[in-house]
Amino acid sequence: MAGNHTQIEFILLGITDRPCAQTPLFVFFLLIYIVTLVGNVGIITLVRVSPSLHTPMYFFLTQFAFIDICYSTVISPRMLADLLSEDKTISFTACMMQFFTFAFFSTIECHLLAMMAYDRHVAICQPLLYVTIISSRVCWQLVASSYLFAFLSAIIYTWCVFGGSFCGPNRIDHFFCDEVPVLKLVCSDTHSSEIVVFTFITINVVGTSMIILLSYISILFTVLSMCSAQSRTRAFHTCASHLMAVASFFGTKVFMYLQPPSSHRSQDKVASIIYTVVTPMLNPFIYSLRNKEVKGALIKCRGIFFNHWQRKKVLSSSTCTVHIN
Repeated sequence: MAGNHTQIEFILLGITDRPCAQTPLFVFFLLIYIVTLVGNVGIITLVRVSPSLHTPMYFFLTQFAFIDICYSTVISPRMLADLLSEDKTISFTACMMQFFTFAFFSTIECHLLAMMAYDRHVAICQPLLYVTIISSRVCWQLVASSYLFAFLSAIIYTWCVFGGSFCGPNRIDHFFCDEVPVLKLVCSDTHSSEIVVFTFITINVVGTSMIILLSYISILFTVLSMCSAQSRTRAFHTCASHLMAVASFFGTKVFMYLQPPSSHRSQDKVASIIYTVVTPMLNPFIYSLRNKEVKGALIKCRGIFFNHWQRKKVLSSSTCTVHIN
């Protein structure tokens, strides 16, 4: 996939070059990564074992949680290793693959957020047709199409970023192989590559954002026309968690990738940390703490587990008594 390049490896400069800050940052980001894994695996498990959550909305949520796990795993382990290691080199192939997988999962996440918005639009605006429009087959087709489009987009992104000639500096001023810092190291002209990448990012980010915006405008008008205050409150609560996830993800994406290359500053690392590390950790809490159905299913599962444990304890005690007698 790569073009004419002479560099066989890069050096990731990481989050900070201050030795005294690296160990505390390692502990902090390790905790975030563990919480991300536990939270998202918990969401997937809860939906699988709770029949009340076997709906299209939670099908998309499990896909979203799975992508968050993959998305975070592409970045966090390497970042954590670099915080404790003096050797921060990464091979050309490893850097290219990290960027490809990052672009792939990032694009899928954009499309999943749009699908979740459309799902809420149909559920609230066309409730009688919901089962027909958002069928199981349609859900799988939408997810499969997002994977296919993300795969093609990631190939184009990767070709544009790594298809040039790398013959100068090899220090990437970032904690992972991202578009902007890598393109700065390309010796050949990158103008056409930047235009292509910007175009596809615009299609993915702005296109999915428009679907979300139009879906929620329609939802807003429908909710405001509802006679029951309870129905309006329930509809707003259903959408609130999704809107919070959309705002945290797309806000940083627009800041990072839809601004001129000359505008990028040191704040880019902070924005990157938010959408690659922090947001995947927060999403399970956003969707569980503000969702009555998820909290209800969690309480029910906890009750079943507690009763099963109590029953097992009683049986164990009875067995011990019989043996003693």
